[in-house]
Amino acid sequence: MQITNTILMVRPVRFRMNEQTAVNNYFQENLALKQQEVNARAQSEFDAFVEKLRAKGVNVIVVDDTKEPDTPDSIFPNNWISFHANGTVVVYPMFAENRRNERREDIFDILEGEGFRIDHVVDYTAAEEEGVFLEGTGSILKDRVHQKAYCALSERAHEELFIEFCEDFDCFPVIFTANQTVDGERLPIYHTNVMMAMAEDFAVINLDAIDDKKERAQVVKHLKNDGKEVISITDEQMHQFAGNMLQVFGENDRRFMVMSTAAYKSLRPDQIAAIEKSCAIIHSPLDTIETCGGGSARCMMAEVFLPKK
Repeated sequence: MQITNTILMVRPVRFRMNEQTAVNNYFQENLALKQQEVNARAQSEFDAFVEKLRAKGVNVIVVDDTKEPDTPDSIFPNNWISFHANGTVVVYPMFAENRRNERREDIFDILEGEGFRIDHVVDYTAAEEEGVFLEGTGSILKDRVHQKAYCALSERAHEELFIEFCEDFDCFPVIFTANQTVDGERLPIYHTNVMMAMAEDFAVINLDAIDDKKERAQVVKHLKNDGKEVISITDEQMHQFAGNMLQVFGENDRRFMVMSTAAYKSLRPDQIAAIEKSCAIIHSPLDTIETCGGGSARCMMAEVFLPKK
C-alpha cells in the first residue's frame, strides 16, 4: 500500500525556531514573539490539525513531547523514524545535534500498546559520527507500490547512505538535486518532501527546482512510467509549502490529501481539481509552525505501516 490510515504525531512543549537547523533550512523565519507565545500558538495549530484529521476518520496517535531534553523540532517526527509494513522500524541520522534528542524508545512501547508489531529495528544513526545524514521521509520519498525511492541530495541527505537504504529495502534509487534561490545563489533544498509529494495516482512536484535538465527529465520519466499524473508547482507555491503534502486513508478507506491552509490557498483551481480527481483535501492553518519550523503538514506526520499483532 502506498498510503496508511494511521499516523504518529508529537505534540510540542518547547517549539521555537531551531537555530541549529536554520543554517540550511531557508524556509525558517524568526517571529518577534516570546518563546512561550510561539509554543502556545504551535500547540493550538497542532491540536486543531489533529482534530480535523480525526474528524475524517484518520487514526492519529498523539505523543506528548517532554520538556527535557531541549527538542524544538520534535513536532517533525518523520525525520528520525519510519515504520514499515514488514514490522521494521528505521531510525535515521540527523544533521542537527539537538534533533538527535528527539529519538525516544518509549514511542516503540506506545505503538506496541496500540496493537502494532515491531519485529526489527534498522539503525543508521552511527553515520552521524562520520558526518553523514539521511533524515527519514523528509529526505526519502517512497513509491511503495513500484519499489522506488526519490531523494534530493543535500547536507541532510547523503547519496551513499541513501543508496545503502535502497539496497536494504529493495528500492530503486531516483537521485537528483533540487535547489532554491537564496540571496541570488542556488542552494540545495534541505528536504525532498518540501518540493515533492507522492500519492497513489499522482505526484506534486516543483520541477523548476531541479536545475539539471537530464535529472528533471529522469524524474518525470519515472513518475509517468509508473502511471503518476505530474502536478507541477512553482517556486512561490513551494514556499507556501504546497510540496509538503501527504495522502492518507480516512473513514471507510476514503482518501485525503493533507496540507496546510497556506499550501491550499496557493494552489490554482486546475491543481486543486487534479488532486480532487483522486481524493478529497484536508487543510488546516499551520502558520506559526511553518514560519518558525520551516516545515508543514507532511513533516508533522510519521506514517505507521506496521502490521497489527
